[in-house]
Order: sequence, then structure tokens, then C-alpha cells
Amino acid sequence: MRNFIGLIHKDADSDYGVSFPDFPGVVTAGIDLDDARRMAEEALAFHVEGMIEDGNAIPEPSSLEAVMTDPDNRDAVAILVLLKTASRKAVRLNITLPEDVLRQIDAFAKASGLSRSAFLARAAQRDIAAAGKASGDKGSGRSI
Repeated sequence: MRNFIGLIHKDADSDYGVSFPDFPGVVTAGIDLDDARRMAEEALAFHVEGMIEDGNAIPEPSSLEAVMTDPDNRDAVAILVLLKTASRKAVRLNITLPEDVLRQIDAFAKASGLSRSAFLARAAQRDIAAAGKASGDKGSGRSI
């Protein structure tokens, strides 16, 4: 399990908001600091699980120094948020495909709102699951 930096923000008439510099757009809030921390752990885990399902790589956590050099972050309080999910490490690989197949993959992935990697991971999962069903193999229950 890894820790990511969460930034707690508080305006006078608001709850405690939490954002994540390593995951732009992921935000949550809590009515008090303890609630904000709990909600931050849930939001981070939920977002990372979605990234894994989509075949996206999980970034390495930024250092506190790197986060706090951004002037926009200096008014926030930094906390460590434990990532409570079994994040699988994405592995970069080099493959060879016919050019026309690659164009089709990219067009289909874009139309589906997926990255090339996410599309290929889903396609592989579907084929492996279909092959397991066809052979009567129940498999290990693990997904890619």
C-alpha cells in the first residue's frame, strides 16, 4: 500500500475539502477533519480502482516537497492518504501490430472514451473470459 498526498482546504462557509495533486479532478469533502480523512481514503481508493479497470497506470506518489513548491498548494494542509486498494502495477511493453489494425484500435478506443492500453486490456480480458467459458474452465476468478 502506498501513501498519496491529500491537500485539505477550508473556506469559512464550507466543509473541509480534500484534493489530490497526483490525481487532478479527484476531490472530496468532510464535515470535520476526521471525516475529511475518511472520505479522502474512500475517494482515492474508488478513483484508483476505476483507473485499474480502465487499464491506466497509477502514478508514483509525489514528494511533499514537489507538491508544496506549487504556490497554489501553499494555503492547504498536506496529509498522507493511504491507498487502500490492491493496485496492480502497470507494465510498459513494446508490441508489433499491423498499421491498419493499430488505426482501428485507436479509432475504436477513442470513440469509446478509452486509452489504447485500456482498450487492449479490456479486449484481452474478454477473450480470456470467453475462452474459459468455452472450455468449461471456471478460471481463477482473477481479472487482468
